Amino acid sequence: MSEHLGDRVARLRRLADLTQEGLAERSGMSVDVVRKLEQKRKHSARLPTLHALSRGLGVELTALLGDPPGVPSNGEADPPQLVAVRRAIMPPLFAPPPEPSAVERLSLPLLRREISDGWTLYHDAEFGRLMDALPGIISDARFVAAVGTADERAAGQAALGKALQLAGHLAIRLGKIDLALSALERAMNAASDSSDPLLPGMISNSVAWNYQRQNRLDDAESLAVHAADSVEQEHGDTAEGVRVWGGLLMSAATSAARSGDYEKANEMMVTAEDATRRLATLPQPEDGKMFSVFSRSSVRIERVRLAVQHARPEEALNLAKGMRLSVDTPSSWRTWLLLDVARAHADLGNSEGAVKALERLRKTAPAWMRHHTLAVAIVSDLWAGPNHPPGLRRLAEFLGVAN
Repeated sequence: MSEHLGDRVARLRRLADLTQEGLAERSGMSVDVVRKLEQKRKHSARLPTLHALSRGLGVELTALLGDPPGVPSNGEADPPQLVAVRRAIMPPLFAPPPEPSAVERLSLPLLRREISDGWTLYHDAEFGRLMDALPGIISDARFVAAVGTADERAAGQAALGKALQLAGHLAIRLGKIDLALSALERAMNAASDSSDPLLPGMISNSVAWNYQRQNRLDDAESLAVHAADSVEQEHGDTAEGVRVWGGLLMSAATSAARSGDYEKANEMMVTAEDATRRLATLPQPEDGKMFSVFSRSSVRIERVRLAVQHARPEEALNLAKGMRLSVDTPSSWRTWLLLDVARAHADLGNSEGAVKALERLRKTAPAWMRHHTLAVAIVSDLWAGPNHPPGLRRLAEFLGVAN
């Protein structure tokens, strides 16, 4: 099992030469919260609390979140898969450009399909398979962006921007925040030379997410709002523009919520959800994954998440009740919804409801659940409680928390 959150807090606090009282003061929270975490009386903490602790400790948020699934951060050398991704993002100096994977059949439509398939792997949390495929995709995109007419090169730069954006997202999921920023900076450079006027807005959303992971919440919100305003003014009458604008507004709302301003965040989310009705009246892009996962379902899922993270479990369950997920809702979003519903039930003392949601999560994404620290924390809390409903033992044994 991964290191317990309380152990991480205590270890980082000692490295910062802080007492529990000192950490509480620097984080702007009660010392009782710090004590309960370090004594393992609490197995998890809400994101606003984690952001406050990371500020008090002077570390990035990822230091508290623990190892994400895919590549462990245990001080060992990166595995060959990740080294290959690094080389694709940042080619070695003075080396000849790599050959594309299939020169004789490489074309822009084929490259776009490769990138779309890569995003599908990402949303399905198939990070190992994506690491295998991504170096070739980026190499192909660099080749296409460098050959042909000016218009063909501009279209190739758009594809390269999307490939590097995908690399940035993968790096964030693997906890490699600086690598992610390098990929996204290169993606933005490609976007500026591309034929896609929406691409800078899409990549801005990814950069804002990266800033969130670095606890740069004000920077993340400002970037997302600025980019959203620009997209709305220039492209607010197209489905593609609405999708990108909506994704940016959701990102800004998330940053506001993690800064502690839930009311502001909720107002942004309601505005975004209202916009999905307008989205339904516009001609849809051929491949929505290439723009944004923005939809009525994704907004509602994010509203559930924010309500749970701000100790509003009743509101979260009301938002989730009767929700119909659109067919294009990525599986990763569906799994998050089940986890948040389980957390809301647990917060209300409804262990039976929590177990039912967790059992559905195990059937839907067993590998994802086993690696996710919040899923382990919820089951640990339930297992430590007095009420063990049917199914809880199986979950506890599956996650390795049963005594």
